[in-house]
Amino acid sequence: MASREIINLQVGQAGNQVGEAFWSMILAEHGLDQSGKYIGSDPLQLQRIGTYFTEVETQGENRYVPRSTQIDLEAGVCNRLRSGPIGGLFRPDTYVTGAPGAGNNWAKGFYTEGAELVDTLLEVIRKQAEACEVLQGFQLIHSLGGGSGAGLGCLLLSKLREEFPDRMLATYSILPSPKVSETVVEPYNAMLSVHQLLDTSDLSICIDNEALYNITTGILKIKQPSFPDLNQLISKVMCGISTSLRFPGQLNGDLRKLGMNLIPFPRLHFLMPSYAPLYDSKAQAYQGTKIAELTQALFDRKNLFVACDPRFGRYLTAATIFRGSVASREAEYAVLDLQKRNSAHFAEWIPDNVSVSLCSVPPVGQKQAATALANSTAVQELFQRTQETFTAMFKRRAFLHWYTGEGMDPMEFQEAESNIQDLVAEYQQYQEAGADYEEEEYAEEEEFIAEEEE
Repeated sequence: MASREIINLQVGQAGNQVGEAFWSMILAEHGLDQSGKYIGSDPLQLQRIGTYFTEVETQGENRYVPRSTQIDLEAGVCNRLRSGPIGGLFRPDTYVTGAPGAGNNWAKGFYTEGAELVDTLLEVIRKQAEACEVLQGFQLIHSLGGGSGAGLGCLLLSKLREEFPDRMLATYSILPSPKVSETVVEPYNAMLSVHQLLDTSDLSICIDNEALYNITTGILKIKQPSFPDLNQLISKVMCGISTSLRFPGQLNGDLRKLGMNLIPFPRLHFLMPSYAPLYDSKAQAYQGTKIAELTQALFDRKNLFVACDPRFGRYLTAATIFRGSVASREAEYAVLDLQKRNSAHFAEWIPDNVSVSLCSVPPVGQKQAATALANSTAVQELFQRTQETFTAMFKRRAFLHWYTGEGMDPMEFQEAESNIQDLVAEYQQYQEAGADYEEEEYAEEEEFIAEEEE
């Protein structure tokens, strides 16, 4: 059976650092050493390894090379990756860097510096795509607050959308959060990015630093978390989500099936990930591993990788992925039970809206784990937050000259702003849609028809 391949793209500083953590974790799960040689013992590890790796034979030995492109508008981060522990893993021609950097400026990444680099970049990606048997899609790791990841990342997505219109484009997007701010223009970059993501991506998995800090300090008890600690968490979720693509499971999932089940309306494709069990090493002995407890934790605000409160929204859909020796009946029952007990938080007009998939291979060093992706209307909090800070600056045209200097039109900022306002309104509309939802729709249609006739 051909693996349905995925091409990984990591853009900008955040993208490459998270990417490094992700590949290190995936190597361990598939029993590969840091140079891509197989040292594992479980035949399941190699069965669908082709999803992320290409097998190459050098000097009589088999190596597995990641199907990945490392991209940045300055060479620093990529050079560090290249000289780091897993630098020799990637093909040398898959590092694509520009010279001057984007300096946290979205316009540089999207219009000027990024536009110069994008053709070279597409050439590298095309080469990787042509070598695939059944290309399933692309996953892009980037942050929305900076210049390269946000600007060039969005430009790349729109080019891929033109070139591969029928392939899935999934993004792992790290959103800025008010308490953990790296740069003052983050709200601008994030708004312009979300404006693009609305049209170009199929699935956007949102992660924000604030939630990651809360998890590392609150649950994992790390006093001063560093970026590697946060990236470790993100890669856990990424590995969890891609489990059903990388290992044979009882129910085979793939990016398209995930999207199909999670996205009721094309614009509402921003998903909130969560992971369980999360605990510090000292508390391990006191942790229960009942499936019901795992399920409960997945829908607990503390385990969410986004700083918003699901209790103030409603779940339109969710997907749960259990790993380890989990009985399918038990998992299904635990999820159903949770839904019954919290029925007010689930949209009743989408029946069976939580899917369950199982994989018998647990993460390295754990017996069982679970990951969830939720499409909840509570995610509007994220956009509202960014929008408020955006508006405060944009009203006074602060920092705008950096963007217009790269040839951007202030109109584009206004478009982005109203597009995000519409998105928030859409989330709100489906949050309030109850049993009388169909009647409303019907009445609206009648009204519309009447207007047309007049």
